[in-house]
Amino acid sequence: MSEPEAAFEPLDELDQKLLARLMRQGRATWADLADELGVTAPAIAQRVRRLEDRGVIRQFAAWVAPEAVAPVTAWVAVRLDRADQREHFHQRALESDAIQECHRVTGDDDYLLKVRCASVAALDEFLSITLARWPGVGRTRASLVLATVKDTPVLPLPDGKKKKKN
Repeated sequence: MSEPEAAFEPLDELDQKLLARLMRQGRATWADLADELGVTAPAIAQRVRRLEDRGVIRQFAAWVAPEAVAPVTAWVAVRLDRADQREHFHQRALESDAIQECHRVTGDDDYLLKVRCASVAALDEFLSITLARWPGVGRTRASLVLATVKDTPVLPLPDGKKKKKN
């Protein structure tokens, strides 16, 4: 689960192009990025370090195909019956390898979890034994994912162009 949304300073056009390329190919070399973006390799390395220092780039990691290790995906809605257990729930969610995403949401439920497991039996165990026993968990509803149409690490970047006032 991520920290509360931080106020990031605006990204310039070069940072946006750099991020767009890195989201699609995180192993690009500084030299390849420099050639593509028209700056030097040291300038690219410095920009990437600055983006890491600012928290814009959190980390570089291998994006593993879920079907290779955890092919069963479910979205699980959770309602807490005790609001005073929220921090404990957060800690448990952060510690669980089965939970890939945890979002506090509006509506009838308090959280929406993206859960990945190696099998339906492992998902059943997570839901009925693990999650159900967490203090404060009052109700859960799970929807099993039948097929994934799109799953990407690429985020939309802000449009760097200023909007004209009429």
